[in-house]
Amino acid sequence: MIEETIQKLKINLKEPIVVAVSGGPDSMALLSMLGKLGFETIICAHVHHNSGRTGQDEDEKFVKEYCEKYQYIFESMKIESYDKDNFHNQAHKKRYQFFEIIMKKYHCQYLFTAHHGDDLMETMLFRMMRGSTIKALHGFSAVSEKNGYIVVRPLLKYTKDELLQYNIENHIPYQIDSSNEKDVYTRNRIRKNILPFMRQEQRNVHLKFLDISSELEEMEICIRKIAYKKKEKWFCNHMLDITDWDSIDKIIQKRILQMVLSDIYMDKQEMLEKVHIELLQNLISNAKSGTKLVFPKNLIVKKEYQTILFGETKANSYEYVLEKDTKLPNGHEIKFLQEEETDSNFVCRIKKEELVFPLLVRTRKAQDKMQIKGMNGRKKIKEIFINSKIPEHLRASYPIVTDNTGKIVWIPGVKKSQFDKTKEEKYDIILRYY
Repeated sequence: MIEETIQKLKINLKEPIVVAVSGGPDSMALLSMLGKLGFETIICAHVHHNSGRTGQDEDEKFVKEYCEKYQYIFESMKIESYDKDNFHNQAHKKRYQFFEIIMKKYHCQYLFTAHHGDDLMETMLFRMMRGSTIKALHGFSAVSEKNGYIVVRPLLKYTKDELLQYNIENHIPYQIDSSNEKDVYTRNRIRKNILPFMRQEQRNVHLKFLDISSELEEMEICIRKIAYKKKEKWFCNHMLDITDWDSIDKIIQKRILQMVLSDIYMDKQEMLEKVHIELLQNLISNAKSGTKLVFPKNLIVKKEYQTILFGETKANSYEYVLEKDTKLPNGHEIKFLQEEETDSNFVCRIKKEELVFPLLVRTRKAQDKMQIKGMNGRKKIKEIFINSKIPEHLRASYPIVTDNTGKIVWIPGVKKSQFDKTKEEKYDIILRYY
């Protein structure tokens, strides 16, 4: 069956490959199978986890001597220390960091691992009990891409017993990890108690799980494509636009939120749980503007009208002379036009003799007030922002156009002052906010 995977991927036997080899029965069986296929260059990557388990030095020595006997290249790495975070997550990260180094060193495209059918069942059941998403629930794929290389798991149609039988028939030596027998680990209890029972009911149950995993993966790919397009459109600069949130299905909403948090937390995603997605959904659907949540690593998540803000922002004040087309720090622009047909709040027409030039564009000041066109009296800029539902995190850096004495002429895209002229009145300058 392993030959099918090699043929499907069209891997050239002259191409160097990396094999993750612990020294246990699974990885030794995989190494033997790949060796029999005739690969010219096989690099064995061994990780000494330094976890306190006895026998790890012997495992490393065993794999090294086996490689010397069969002329495989041997590379190893010992994990010197762990942080206080989850041990298994850290070990996984450090292991794959090492694999990536070896892949680059030997210019390899394919990394082979010895995950088998029982591993897939165990992983799916473990995640099901923990309450995982569809993305996590499908377990792992026979082939997946990771940081520029391809991870190949060609043993998913094999059971643990079949690999052990292969080793006996082919006289393949291997080491035994005694920690796999300890009932303290949930995965071990699943392996020892649940899998044998399921196999009694259905001998090839692992193939059923493989089918389910493949179908879940297809669903995940479809969901991910839709959600990614929405996320790219709606999420920018740690801000999520929720104007059209109710127009999409809840499963797409969840995936967008997972992607957003993934972008923010990057390599600290293990700090997140299902409850964080639920809190975000409730914040979007039910909370009032101004409501805040505190997420792991003191991430502040705040709802501001039709925007969800991830993290506190510090606005930089600015002031520019407005004598020509001017780009602003928020990426927008104020332009001088010769003519303009529209008459929205994004356009302002002014008469030079009524103002002191040059014009300025700046951020607001504490006591700023403006006389809104068509209204008596002056109104605080802060109140205008609130009534216009300008998100709080945008107010401190929002552009305000004044003359040289400080009279506020225009809040681009929001309100115009009494200095604005209609198309029918006399004016000298047309400004437009893009």
